[in-house]
Amino acid sequence: MIPPPEVTRVTTARVACDGAQAGIPAALGHPRVFLEIDEHGYVDCGYCDRRFVLIGGPADGPGLNDKPDIPSGASPQ
Repeated sequence: MIPPPEVTRVTTARVACDGAQAGIPAALGHPRVFLEIDEHGYVDCGYCDRRFVLIGGPADGPGLNDKPDIPSGASPQ
């Protein structure tokens, strides 16, 4: 399994992703999508594969890169 390109730890279950990151402004990223972290404790962006992990959730710990992709909950703005 290939690990996600970037993992972002967050404090809320609803997050937004627009593909912006160090060296890449939002204008060069992808359309903004809102993602909902479910009972797994993490969600992956369907565009850029960034993984959002809920701090203190069930996925917040070692072995995160071994977990399957969870792109559910994506909704375009």
